[in-house]
Amino acid sequence: MITSAHIDDIRNQVRAWRAKGETVAFVPTMGNLHQGHITLVKEAAKKCDHVVVSIFVNPMQFGQNEDLDAYPRTLEADSQALTAAGAELLFTPTPAIIYPKGLAQQTYVEVPGISDVLCGASRPGHFRGVATVVCKLFNIVQPDVAFFGNKDYQQLLVIRTMVEDLSLPIEIIGVDTIREASGLAMSSRNGYLTAEEKAAAPALKKAIDAMAQGIKQGVSIEQVTAEAKASLIAAGFTPDYLEVRHATTLAHAETTDQALVILAAAYLGKARLIDNLRFDR
Repeated sequence: MITSAHIDDIRNQVRAWRAKGETVAFVPTMGNLHQGHITLVKEAAKKCDHVVVSIFVNPMQFGQNEDLDAYPRTLEADSQALTAAGAELLFTPTPAIIYPKGLAQQTYVEVPGISDVLCGASRPGHFRGVATVVCKLFNIVQPDVAFFGNKDYQQLLVIRTMVEDLSLPIEIIGVDTIREASGLAMSSRNGYLTAEEKAAAPALKKAIDAMAQGIKQGVSIEQVTAEAKASLIAAGFTPDYLEVRHATTLAHAETTDQALVILAAAYLGKARLIDNLRFDR
């Protein structure tokens, strides 16, 4: 696997592949990789001739009181895992390379509406940072296909909308959430959990599953949501949000909506965990 922090190196290698008529897949990450990331890389390798991965802890998507400095950096282990998974090109830029004029002078990309609710409301500016860095990475790598995890459901919709609105010639593929045996969605932030919190963490998935089952049985959204919040609090969580939305627009669910998604974010100790469940009523 070729590793470089330099934009020209990435573009030259991709250009060489394209000169031979070969296709390129891209998996953007912030590193500290787990099996969910590796699954994205393996799926990308099935779809295209070559796989490019980026590791960049993006300062633009972190708020003032968030964990930018504490975010785990594990480049050596990540590189070994990516090589084994079939990645051929790893882009490891610094903030100075991605934002040479600094964040205050950086042109940004903003996806209105869908970025402003849920995680967007809890973390102002977060999706501006996500959309901007992903757009920049897309312009650097110029992939045919890009892969993202469904665990970050709202992020996936933001990126799909951005690609559509800006007419980017990139296919976006979402890959099912990879879970631990307990049902807990794999996340780099799971490393913040103590042993006791790790044992309690699967309650988030159980609460979402119970909500979906209740809605399918005709129980009101208000009732299943109240019961799920109570169960999370009893398990030691501090809920941020727990909502049922239209699966493609993220508008508040109406009684006539069939395609729904439950989205949750909750604090457990130092970790902010997110999860979701897409289902039909």
